[in-house]
Amino acid sequence: MTGTGKHWVGAMTLVAGLGLPVAAAAEPAVVTDIAPVESLVARVMQGVGTPGRLVPRGASPHDARLKPSDAAALAKADLVVMVGGGLTPWLSEAQQSLAPEAHVIRLMEAEASIVLPTRNEVEFAHEDHGHEAHGHDEHGHDDHGHDEKGHDDHGHDEHAHDEGHDDHADDDHAHEGHGHDDHAHDEKGHDGHGHDEAGHDGHDHGPNDPHGWLDPENARAWVRLIADELIEKDPENAAVYRENLAQADAEIVAAQDEARAVLEPVKDVPFVVSHDAFQYFEKAFDVTAAGAIALSDARAPGPKRVAEIREVLEKRGVACVLTEPGLNPALAQSVAEVTGARLVALDPMGLELPEGPGLYPAMIVEMATRLAGCLSDS
Repeated sequence: MTGTGKHWVGAMTLVAGLGLPVAAAAEPAVVTDIAPVESLVARVMQGVGTPGRLVPRGASPHDARLKPSDAAALAKADLVVMVGGGLTPWLSEAQQSLAPEAHVIRLMEAEASIVLPTRNEVEFAHEDHGHEAHGHDEHGHDDHGHDEKGHDDHGHDEHAHDEGHDDHADDDHAHEGHGHDDHAHDEKGHDGHGHDEAGHDGHDHGPNDPHGWLDPENARAWVRLIADELIEKDPENAAVYRENLAQADAEIVAAQDEARAVLEPVKDVPFVVSHDAFQYFEKAFDVTAAGAIALSDARAPGPKRVAEIREVLEKRGVACVLTEPGLNPALAQSVAEVTGARLVALDPMGLELPEGPGLYPAMIVEMATRLAGCLSDS
């Protein structure tokens, strides 16, 4: 059993015929932030253990509150796996307070991760979409960036890098002196994060777009990183983690292929998003987003931006406006009515899918299928 042993639970068993107590290593205690990340971790851990999740399904990850049971689970964690990058600004503080010795993987800070800057413009240029940032071939199988980084030592080097972030992760979030039950009001007014010209209170994405899980190439890099860490923490189950990793990668690739095939006939049909959450998905599958009604899911757009996005719909012949579960569709509906564009709900959290190891690939296929269905009716 590796590590200090402080966070490892020993189960007492008897050696047959001897009656001697022996400590049997339990699986690592792992907690995650959102359901798609939980799914990736669960797939790597399948057959060994089950991770926990701190953000309830249907809750905004930006300002979720820890229930007492979640705080207890976090306090016992050996490993915390989170998107980071501004998605859950409250979680770094909670982790440092409740589980300061837990190892933390901030996925968007991993060397292998594809990270895209937050978009501020109303209309997205057509040439913005593509695969320049991906570093993989057109099928996304062989040359994705994380293989080029050297995974044999990347995992552990990246871990040291992540641990170094533990001391300054909150610099970006300015959460000073708040306990884990006081997160929601802090979401209003992160200095330097605001991009909405109307100046409404709410959470903004920061300089980089935090929705990186919507690019399956990131998911492929992340399951490798997760497996590396679990193998280091729990070498007795290394063979299981490696086999799960191989299967997880194959399942993500299959989902990529299916989604790409579904979207190929409609990739040049423009659409508009209610909230700019789908940039990674757009670039991964080379589809054509024309603009966003709002930059943030918590900031209502001003009248000027609404007028400008209506002009985009008319000028670009936008076929569909994307909404998300949990967002009020009234504004999207009023914008869509300008040209008769249809509304389609895409769920970047997989809320309607069964939780667990299969959620992530199913979510990618479901999103592609729903988008293609709307665009193909144009």
